[in-house]
Amino acid sequence: MKKIHIFGAAGSGTSTLGTALSQELPYTHLDIDDYFWITKFTEQRPLPERREMLKHDLSIYQNCIVSGAICGWGDEFKTYFDLVIFLGIPQNVRLERLQQREFQRYGNEILDGGSKYDESKAFLEWASLYDEAGMEVRSKMLHEYWMSDLVCPILRIEGDYTVKERVNIVFNYLSSN
Repeated sequence: MKKIHIFGAAGSGTSTLGTALSQELPYTHLDIDDYFWITKFTEQRPLPERREMLKHDLSIYQNCIVSGAICGWGDEFKTYFDLVIFLGIPQNVRLERLQQREFQRYGNEILDGGSKYDESKAFLEWASLYDEAGMEVRSKMLHEYWMSDLVCPILRIEGDYTVKERVNIVFNYLSSN
């Protein structure tokens, strides 16, 4: 497995798992946020530019782990992957993680009256749509559809596992395939 793609809902732990695996395996970790955003979570990079950047990096890194969703804008890269790992986690756990992450990043600015309040509230509302929304937004339905025509194997890790447990699941899968 030379190229591995990890994705799931916001807050499911894709970046965390990608980082953990790249510390244990001789793989370079590529986080989609670095391609998608010019200014993290504020200014999106133009579509052609992010595609070109990702294509370049996928061509120079023989062994890499790509974390984060590319559904819709990065469909051309589906055939690049030797393994796709889908992370699913209960909605309540995921949303709690996201709320904690928002507070760690922005502190009291996410509270009512803070400079990040509206932005954080909108993000959390968007993230809460994942499990029930249709194809019009980043949703489980969209992710399932995206995976439906992959030619590579899909490893599903669904449940509230620790990072170490997820790493072990991936290692067990890699050693048996």
